[in-house]
Amino acid sequence: MKYFLDSAKLDEIRYAYENWAIDGVTTNPRHVMNSGKPLVTLLDEFASEFRGVKNFPISVEINPHLDDAKEMVREGQKLAALSDNFVVKIPCTEPGLIAAKELEKEGVPTNVTLVFSPSQALQAGRIDAKFVSPFVGWKENSGDDTTQYIQDIASIYKTYQFDTEIIVAALRNGKQIVDAAKAGAHIVTCGFEVFQNSFYHAFTDYGLNVFRKAWDSTVKEETVR
Repeated sequence: MKYFLDSAKLDEIRYAYENWAIDGVTTNPRHVMNSGKPLVTLLDEFASEFRGVKNFPISVEINPHLDDAKEMVREGQKLAALSDNFVVKIPCTEPGLIAAKELEKEGVPTNVTLVFSPSQALQAGRIDAKFVSPFVGWKENSGDDTTQYIQDIASIYKTYQFDTEIIVAALRNGKQIVDAAKAGAHIVTCGFEVFQNSFYHAFTDYGLNVFRKAWDSTVKEETVR
């Protein structure tokens, strides 16, 4: 399974790339807002930081106010021209799916985002989008069961041999990461702290304390051989 970092903070991305071997990045307008930087500045930083790094997709979202497919295509073309790493992130609406279809025909990779049902994901696969991003966290906040929904999407994609990669998005904890992996998703994207917490378990700390005490209590040799 691939790990993408859901962030627009370059220090977080750099750390995760160097230490966690993340495979890509997803951003959205809220991440850009939280970075405290203008979008143009961030795009320049991303393009510069990962220039020459192959197979490291960075999803960049188009203006969410756009609701015309042709306008979406034009903005997507501009974004893609800034870096070979950029993937155009487009909402799963009818105009968005039309735009994604056209961009993919032109060789511009897309990430169909804000997907909340298998029927939405099905169309993203049919048009050969590079990625599809079904969301988990927001659905679960509303009381929906997301396990079956991700399993259904993965099953459909396997049955019809779609090349589109499934990015399970808006994950909040390690269990959701594991559920996505068990369902057969290709990728998960999480915030920095979600990944950090997924590497931790209280019993690991407990075991280390046991072993440290044993280590310190072990009889030491008085002379060095």
